[in-house]
Amino acid sequence: MSIITLLTDFGTKDHYVASMKGVILTINPRATLVDITHQVPPHEIEEGAFILANAYSSFPRGTIHLAVVDPGVGSQRNPILLVTGNYFFLGPDNGLFTFIAQREKIRNAMTITNPKYFLSKVSNTFHGRDLFAPVAGHLSLGVRPESFGKRIDSWVRLSIPVPEVDGTCLTGQVVHIDSFGNLISNIDEKTLLDFCLNRPIMVRIGHKTVRTIKRSYWEGRKREPIALVGSGGFLEISVREGNAQRVLKAKKGDQVKVQIQ
Repeated sequence: MSIITLLTDFGTKDHYVASMKGVILTINPRATLVDITHQVPPHEIEEGAFILANAYSSFPRGTIHLAVVDPGVGSQRNPILLVTGNYFFLGPDNGLFTFIAQREKIRNAMTITNPKYFLSKVSNTFHGRDLFAPVAGHLSLGVRPESFGKRIDSWVRLSIPVPEVDGTCLTGQVVHIDSFGNLISNIDEKTLLDFCLNRPIMVRIGHKTVRTIKRSYWEGRKREPIALVGSGGFLEISVREGNAQRVLKAKKGDQVKVQIQ
């Protein structure tokens, strides 16, 4: 399989993404390159991890997911390759693959050390081009993961907040705000259903209370906040044909409380 996805915090103003693609295509001109996003806020590892976790499983088996959100580039942090039963994940060992390791069984994990598969000169500030891109290209040609370095048994995991239940209140927090301004919480659908047990609930964020869970955005009134389980399987607060972040003046980390009425 020669599908390679790219996720970075590089943006699209500069040459960085194009340089990575050029290196990959020089090694494997037949590779199919798909951009997940290059608009991860600079250095926001948790944001990159969340976006990757919501996108990776839409791709065919064998896809190589190359993710670079790397504030520690040039430091002692390791470049790693994780191999699951379905995919390959390539990037810095800084917690970027935390959600992946929760959802996928890791069959093999390598720290990338073999310079044979790097560019001849490796910059201290652009491992995306000089290290990760060429490794992705060679991997797409069928080079075995073991060829890139040494096996490891552990890798960095982020400390991800989990929802907490206290009596008749389930408390989570906003972990992602998408381009529409939807406030996506860390309360997944199963946690929500197990807590509600078909009882009527209300959702509170800041000083705003939403008293019903909708099935989709169209069920809400225009410019009015609603709660629903979004396509990623998490409880979110939205505003039909509006921007919940602006309407509620909300930010990442704000509490989201689900209470039994």
